[in-house]
This record gives sequence, C-alpha cells and structure tokens, in this order.
Amino acid sequence: MTSWITVCDTCKTEDWSEARSGGRTDGEVLADLVEEAAEGTELRVRRVSCLMGCDNSCNVSIQAHGKLAYTIGRFDPTEEAAEGIVAYAKGHADSANGTVPYREWPQAVKGHFVTRHHPIPEE
Repeated sequence: MTSWITVCDTCKTEDWSEARSGGRTDGEVLADLVEEAAEGTELRVRRVSCLMGCDNSCNVSIQAHGKLAYTIGRFDPTEEAAEGIVAYAKGHADSANGTVPYREWPQAVKGHFVTRHHPIPEE
C-alpha cells in the first residue's frame, strides 16, 4: 500500500529570513529535498499550504489508507532530514498498520513526532 508524505510548503523555521532564503520558505526547501529523496520509491509526495503546526515547523505528515498517520515536525530543511523522513515513510508503507518499530526509526526523525492519528473507521 502506498504511503503519502505531505509536506507543508509554507512552514518557516524560527530563524527564517527572506534575505537568507531567497524568498523561499523552509517548507519549500524541505519539500524539494523530500521529493528528491523519494524519487524511485513507491512513496507519494505532495505539498500543502499549512498543516497548522507553525510552532513545530517544518511539518510533514505520513499517512496511508487504513493505517495510523503521523505528523512530524521541528525539522531544519536539510538532506539528512529529508532522507530520514523518506526512510521512515518507507517503513510506514511496509507495515501492516502504520507502526514502525522504534529500533527501525531513522535517527533524523527521533524526537520529531508531534501527533498520531488513528485511521478513519470503515463504518
């Protein structure tokens, strides 16, 4: 089953500055890096404007039908973060219910979990 990585492209870290970033948000930079890291996988990546987690930017959600969904945040827009997000999403995709054993979590996502949502009931 395909897992989706949803990246908030409006997120800005606390130290964001237009001059430093060339006008691009940290979320846009992270989204580019996640898309690049996910190339060649069966993961799907999409961008949305605002996951309403501004205190935890940069924010990403990982979800799939019938599985637990997670919001993770407080990332810097780096290749390491993007690769960790994609590695975790691969584990999510490979799992039966969305649970990835802690020992399999990439270091880059540890300490970044914000919320967990249970799947919507079928009935």
